[in-house]
Amino acid sequence: MKKFRNAASLLIGFGLSCSIAYAASPIPKPVVPAAKPPASSSTVEPGATQALERMSAYLMSLPTFELKADTVRDLVTNDGQRLQVGGVSRYKVHRPNGFQIDVDTDFMSRRYYFDGKQFTVYAPKLDFYATVSAPPTIRETLGVLRDKYAIEVPLEDLFLWNDAKINRAAQLKSGYLVGSAMIDGVATDHYAFREADKDWEVWIDKGEHPLPRKLVIVDRTDSAHPSYEARLTWNANPTLVASDFKFKPGADAKAIHIASLDK
Repeated sequence: MKKFRNAASLLIGFGLSCSIAYAASPIPKPVVPAAKPPASSSTVEPGATQALERMSAYLMSLPTFELKADTVRDLVTNDGQRLQVGGVSRYKVHRPNGFQIDVDTDFMSRRYYFDGKQFTVYAPKLDFYATVSAPPTIRETLGVLRDKYAIEVPLEDLFLWNDAKINRAAQLKSGYLVGSAMIDGVATDHYAFREADKDWEVWIDKGEHPLPRKLVIVDRTDSAHPSYEARLTWNANPTLVASDFKFKPGADAKAIHIASLDK
């Protein structure tokens, strides 16, 4: 089996054969209008960052939500071939102190639970789980997981874009409106951004509820430019209960220890 040298990174780290045959005769490429580029390669249009701020403010205003993310991630073999790995992630979120995230990909499954007191990561196929004490809020808990345990919750940026400590907007090298697009029947505005080592795009619903509908990230640190794509389906007014966020191990589940970076 070939080894992978890299995978597209997301703010999000959701852990993750096909062959492609080319016809002997070339296939004509469709003519696609070129996207309007920014004024220069280092321009961040104010309207682009304002759209992100508006999206983030709306997300932060939701006391609860459910989210389904259909994802495709590129893995790169040692000889530079890109392979696609599919996955589905499902979120239940109650601010400020609860989430459940289920991640299923072609390669692995994980469950994440946070109830305002404890964080648990569970591997259902292995029936292993690990639980640690956690701060009382989602934002604080994500920081502890990242800094103390090197754990990044998938699509973490959905929770952290407007965090002043991270100041994500200051990292942008360029950002601009590409145009309008329909994503799964929803009218959106399509924005493109560049940071030091990645390019990314986001499609945001038009109107009064600016939810992100699609996200694409390209890793420029790898010459193969592997990408990550997530198509997002939202329920902004779900019915959630406290038990959604508490992990209850089965009779055969085995507790393990999470290594801390502090040690």
